[in-house]
Amino acid sequence: MLVAFFFAALLPLGILAANVVLTNDDGWAEINVRMFYDALTNAGESVVLSSPAENKSGYGSQNHSATPLTSTCEWDSCPSGSPAQGFNSSNKRLNYVNSDPVTSMQYGIETLSPRFFGGAPVFAVAGVNVGANLGGTTLISGTVGAASYAATQGIPSIAFSGVTGTQTAWTALVQPYMTVYAALATNLTQELLASEKPYLPPNIWLNVNFPAVGSTCSRPDQFRFVLSRINAANGNATPLDVAVCGGTRLPTETDVVGTSSGCHASVSVGEASSKLDANASAQQVVLGKLKSVLRCLDNTTTNTQSSSPRSALAAPVPVPGVLAIFMPVLVCIIMLGSN
Repeated sequence: MLVAFFFAALLPLGILAANVVLTNDDGWAEINVRMFYDALTNAGESVVLSSPAENKSGYGSQNHSATPLTSTCEWDSCPSGSPAQGFNSSNKRLNYVNSDPVTSMQYGIETLSPRFFGGAPVFAVAGVNVGANLGGTTLISGTVGAASYAATQGIPSIAFSGVTGTQTAWTALVQPYMTVYAALATNLTQELLASEKPYLPPNIWLNVNFPAVGSTCSRPDQFRFVLSRINAANGNATPLDVAVCGGTRLPTETDVVGTSSGCHASVSVGEASSKLDANASAQQVVLGKLKSVLRCLDNTTTNTQSSSPRSALAAPVPVPGVLAIFMPVLVCIIMLGSN
């Protein structure tokens, strides 16, 4: 009885779900963002989708006021004449915005989040983008633009992109790579959400790129996350990176994703205002939070890891912070109830 009362008291706190805003630049009806939405929701998070009505790839950080539709949404997912913002009639958490990815993220944070969460989201994600966003591409990517915008608003965020795939309607047959990318993105998101707040330093976002899914990289548990740089260092003119894997210079995300030995996904730490690489201090924070899933490019463990690191999808279900705090109390209640 006491145990049941304890859990009932905790339920209003929403400890079992993080409030997350999701967007992309391929459009609200693209299958990869719907797969990511389903994966995050099935993993226990509270998610609202706020994405462009049409494909807005390459729109970077553009931010224009949304306008009513003068033609149909992508794949006829909403009719011509629809309002500037709208939602799926069978699931009001699936929303479109007839504008840019940044505008969509802004609408998710300022309008949808208070409506569904009663306040600001605790996290924001963008993707999984169709096609990689590596190096200089981050400056024009709408996926990156949306994630970095969220970070400038004080919302920790991740931009996810994958090499494999083409833009596909949400009604199409699910391909293996879609499931793999959605699972990997969900795992890394939850790994960060399992850490203590703040999840990321101020004005910091993560740029994550998945390599191709194929015969040698076909399952989520075959992938490894590697801490990386967005852009190549310019010799001594570039400050040193965090000390890890026996050195003070991280591999570029292009090198990580393009390596032929293994299935490596890059995790770069970016500064939101510039979309360039963050400093070693911010990299160190991310390394500490994700140490259980990060590996070196040669597949060895990072210096801060245990000798048996988890794979990219072998992380256990995270214990929410509030539950962890009250766990000793729960143990005492159980012991008293057994006497």
